[in-house]
Amino acid sequence: MNSHSSGRRSRHSRGGSRRRGDRRSHYQNAGAKAPKKTFWQRVAAFFGNGNATKKPAIASRNGARPSRSPRKPEPVEVTSPRLYVGNLSFEATESDLFELFNGVGHVQNAEVVSYRHNQRSKGFAFVQMQTIEEAQRAVEELHDKEFLGRKLVVSGAKSSEHHARS
Repeated sequence: MNSHSSGRRSRHSRGGSRRRGDRRSHYQNAGAKAPKKTFWQRVAAFFGNGNATKKPAIASRNGARPSRSPRKPEPVEVTSPRLYVGNLSFEATESDLFELFNGVGHVQNAEVVSYRHNQRSKGFAFVQMQTIEEAQRAVEELHDKEFLGRKLVVSGAKSSEHHARS
């Protein structure tokens, strides 16, 4: 009579590894202490980039992500009285901008762009001046000027077609 036909299951399944660790692998790996590769290291090795050394991460200000290199905004020629104001402090309000630009010329409108869900500033704004000449003077006087701890980027707005909201 077969020992497996008694109706009782064996303690270990056939062909599977043991639950508390396979002793064979422990004895086989005892001589070589190589660090175990991560999933992505194994994928990179499979595609032929396994011997490349990993670059050290650049420490960022808050430690979360490596910092990006600052992107220089492209200067846009002032062809309308509408101006783009970038690198704006997140604490700046529309009345702050209105007062700042009113020192250069007559301001029709100042609008800080913010997120819809929490109303937090996105860090840029649009200012509508009375004339194109005032807008050009505002760019000359206020571009790279420090305002609330940050240097402003003031240039002509690219287009006013996307602004058509009521």
